[in-house]
Amino acid sequence: MSQLWIVYRQLAEIEEMARSKKVITREEWEKKLNDAKVRKEDMNKLVMNFLVTEGYVEAAEKFQKESGAEPDMDLGTIADRMAVKKAVQCGNVEDAIEKVNDLNPEILDTNPQLFFHLQQQRLIELIRNGKVEEALEFAQEELAPRGEENQCFLEELERTVSLLAFEDVSNSPVSELLDMSQRLKTACEVNAAILTSQGHEKDPKLPSLLKMLIWAQGQLDERAVYPRITDLSTAKLEDHAV
Repeated sequence: MSQLWIVYRQLAEIEEMARSKKVITREEWEKKLNDAKVRKEDMNKLVMNFLVTEGYVEAAEKFQKESGAEPDMDLGTIADRMAVKKAVQCGNVEDAIEKVNDLNPEILDTNPQLFFHLQQQRLIELIRNGKVEEALEFAQEELAPRGEENQCFLEELERTVSLLAFEDVSNSPVSELLDMSQRLKTACEVNAAILTSQGHEKDPKLPSLLKMLIWAQGQLDERAVYPRITDLSTAKLEDHAV
């Protein structure tokens, strides 16, 4: 009986909180948004930052002409960085490693985790192509010594090699290693390392701001009822029922 009473009290408190939330009308909310002045130059910088960080060279060049926004990096360096990223995404890991070393040999020399992940991706590609003997030899000669020095590397190596235990790798508990998302993950890691080596931020600012928007709305949801953005692609405000 006491437990039922506690639940009842909690429900009553939740209902009271809901009733006590501040209600902000669409007119009031839109006025607040309009009062928050954001300079067009700052918005253009955000867009340009996203384009150059993600490697959209042609779009960045066109946006530069249309908006006058200056990129914070040499557009000429983006093509080389994107060539590395594309090589990884296509499974040409050896080519990607050569291109990274051409850009800056210190990137891999000073980042053992990145180098291991690239070598791991090479192993995955060998397994994908059915080169079992070559994969085992590569794992033993190139990856096993690094696994002996680092427990995390050893665990990742064991997960990757376990793919060979399944005739149908789609039934393997680690089959996701053969997904294109794994290539993309490795490619993004290389992209971030190159950006860092060039003195740039490894992630674009725009996605972080959108995450902050979602977090801020979540915080505000606990205190008020207001027109909120439910679809970031349109930024359309939708009224919530009180």
